[in-house]
Amino acid sequence: MGAMEDGGPAGHRNIRFEPDDRPPVALTAGMGLQFAVLCIAGIVLTPAIVVRAAGESDSYLTWAVFAAAMVSGVSTILQAVRFGRIGAGYVLLMGTSGAFIAVCVAALEKGGPGLLAALVVASSLFQFLLAAKLSLFRRLVTPVVSGTVLMLIAVTVMPLVFDMVRASPEGSSDWSAPTSALVAIVLLIAIALKSSGALRLWAPVIGVVAGSVVAAAFGLYDFDQVADAPWVGVPDSGWPGFDISFDSAFWSLLPAFALVTIIGAVETIGDSVAIQRVSWRKPRAVDYRVVQGAVAADGTGNLLSGLAGTMPNTTYSTSVSITELTGVAARRVGVAIGVIFVVLALLPKFLALVLAIPDAVVAAYLTVLIALLFVVGMRIVAEEVSDYRKGLVAGVAFWLGVGFQNNLIFPEYLGGFAGGFLENGMTSGGLVAIVLTLFTEATQSRRHQLRTNLALPELIRIQEFLNAFATRHGWAPSMSQRLDAVAEETLATLLDAEQAKEAATTRELRVTASKRDGRAVLEFVAAARGENIEDRLAVLDEPTADRPVERDLSLRLLQHYATSVFHQQYHELEIVTIHVNPPAGGAAETQSRLSC
Repeated sequence: MGAMEDGGPAGHRNIRFEPDDRPPVALTAGMGLQFAVLCIAGIVLTPAIVVRAAGESDSYLTWAVFAAAMVSGVSTILQAVRFGRIGAGYVLLMGTSGAFIAVCVAALEKGGPGLLAALVVASSLFQFLLAAKLSLFRRLVTPVVSGTVLMLIAVTVMPLVFDMVRASPEGSSDWSAPTSALVAIVLLIAIALKSSGALRLWAPVIGVVAGSVVAAAFGLYDFDQVADAPWVGVPDSGWPGFDISFDSAFWSLLPAFALVTIIGAVETIGDSVAIQRVSWRKPRAVDYRVVQGAVAADGTGNLLSGLAGTMPNTTYSTSVSITELTGVAARRVGVAIGVIFVVLALLPKFLALVLAIPDAVVAAYLTVLIALLFVVGMRIVAEEVSDYRKGLVAGVAFWLGVGFQNNLIFPEYLGGFAGGFLENGMTSGGLVAIVLTLFTEATQSRRHQLRTNLALPELIRIQEFLNAFATRHGWAPSMSQRLDAVAEETLATLLDAEQAKEAATTRELRVTASKRDGRAVLEFVAAARGENIEDRLAVLDEPTADRPVERDLSLRLLQHYATSVFHQQYHELEIVTIHVNPPAGGAAETQSRLSC
């Protein structure tokens, strides 16, 4: 039986430090420093590209870069430590979002930095709404959508990476950039593949330093940029304020900002799902409360970005690749990364030291991380495509994203649509995946629903509802008996005996039944409480002296009758989705199962 969607098969990953672990201070600081140093360039280069493309002043450029680094540091810390319902509690780097480049340039050209600030603040509200009501969007923002977006990030970024590798500065040898990149990537990959100890932690730094040394020998490292930068400094001016006129430019650009923000939130959802998969030695079911926290922190980062007058930020998907590459998932490292981002924002000379790393060396590092990220996205999608509909959604969305990214799909008509956001493969492919998923859900067979209380006395009413559902779809009595058994064991699992009396008066239950691909799909929705059923199913066969056998009886029976069990836990409610196949042997087989 395929009991767990997110937990996966039993096994252990090569994780040195899990999120709750407390690695040594020196290791924490070292890991935080190398991650921050390797990511800070992307954080500051993205606003620099936007500001220069829009022809804005140097003073605003200085402010935008400084503010981007500060906000990225604060939001990265927030993701790691969690403040209430804001933050994931995992190592999720936050930084400026390349998906916003086109719409941000359009905003600066039409209304300047004040208009950009107002639009970023307004668009952040959509992320807070999504985080608060994520359970309502669960059928729309699915693992297939998230995994497809993760794969499309590689499609979006890799052409730029390859251009960085090929481009040798004027006056230098044609072999300078490729040679520097080759040295960096060979060392990085060799260490990552052959080392399983502490050396693997430093594979990115070793590769980048070696590549930079070779680049310096070719004259590619810009020492003058480092020498001219001050040691400590804060921009004297540049904060743009807000344009609160809400004129036609604001309303014409707001839909584009909102859509790109939602697509960015889909990326965050994918990242927060993926980081849970790679952060524990033993696979766990995805906790969607973590996903809600990650999206809320993303919205907070965008709100701060708007207030500071710089570009929006988002989770960096390379967080997943870095965690899988190094095996370090301790949230203390996330705090260290955020603190170093803030410190680097106040140290222009050190920032210049990082920004002077040649593009070819940075590209070599990004190649490894993006390749790992693509595999993570592919793995998420592969776990879902046993349903051909989901496979079709993922395939069509991915290849349309590739087409839009390369301007191969009606560029003369769609090239400038809504600020050109469709020209980004992640944006366009993610939108296609969402639309196709919405169409699939809208055309499913009618769902039948029962509202009741989460209490054992309500079992008879639930079973009558399921019997009527089975009769309506022409299933034999054996199927009705199996649905009765599934309902009983699910109710018993959700409702611990010692909580039965309290739950009957405080928790409502909604049972939904539908038919899909010849099987019954049951959904039990109740107010949030308790353990994750998937995780409990995963440990059923593991010997332990601390867990009473009678506590597992309902789980074992549920595992016996159901085809698959999925448990999604949100802050406001929990949803157990169960797929049940009709008995192959009819009533006789069902009676045999009931007697076990």
